[in-house]
Amino acid sequence: MSTLVTEETVGFVRRIGLNRPEKRNAMNVALLEQLSSAFARAESDEAVRVMLLFAHGPMFTAGLDLMDVLPRLGEADTLFRAEGIDPWGTHGPMRTKPLVVAVHGKCLTLGIELMLAGDVTIASDDATFEQIEIDRGIFPFGGGTARWVQTAGWGNAMQYLLTGDALDAHEAHRLGLVQRVVSREVLMDTAMALAARIASKAPLAIKATLDSARTAVLEGERAAAAKLFPAIMRLATTEDAQEALTAFMERRPATFHGR
Repeated sequence: MSTLVTEETVGFVRRIGLNRPEKRNAMNVALLEQLSSAFARAESDEAVRVMLLFAHGPMFTAGLDLMDVLPRLGEADTLFRAEGIDPWGTHGPMRTKPLVVAVHGKCLTLGIELMLAGDVTIASDDATFEQIEIDRGIFPFGGGTARWVQTAGWGNAMQYLLTGDALDAHEAHRLGLVQRVVSREVLMDTAMALAARIASKAPLAIKATLDSARTAVLEGERAAAAKLFPAIMRLATTEDAQEALTAFMERRPATFHGR
């Protein structure tokens, strides 16, 4: 099987790369399965604290490979391997480690939904975004309908979901779809620096932060509030919490081990 998804670990960061540039990184079934497996490996590897998703070649992704995937959309819920993690976070076990996404060039359909399923997105100033499922007789099925609305608001979301119109990196930043816009030359360095900074923080506290925020979005503020004190009491007894206190008193950076 060809390597449609690359994996490399740098420090505590797992770099995961879309690697089908000859097909504009269009996502066929094989790429979907390899990406799901790559996420699962990063999630289960204790040496990995943060994932960084990027793309090889001149663009991030042309989105769904319709010729390969469309005939199988009737079995969409089985397209991912059972042992994998859905990178779009729509079914199965949820990712608990932070995901930074670096986007350059064109980013279509599933690619937009993939970055919206992440935690922080850095875009190059040449990036453009198009959610064009409406032109294909389908609709965004990777969580985009909900996340566009959550991120940009109803009217802003529908302007693009119902037309398929393109937006550039600066408009995507204005709407909150991406968090920073940088030059193409420094995209990967910027994304890697952010991922490494997150990876230097306390892993258990990061996991708790993601879980609390996700609970609030999916289940509401009351559900998240009910988990606050149990979670903070667990964290207060960890080695990392003690290390943070000791480091503060000794006026030095803390070194966390996720315990």
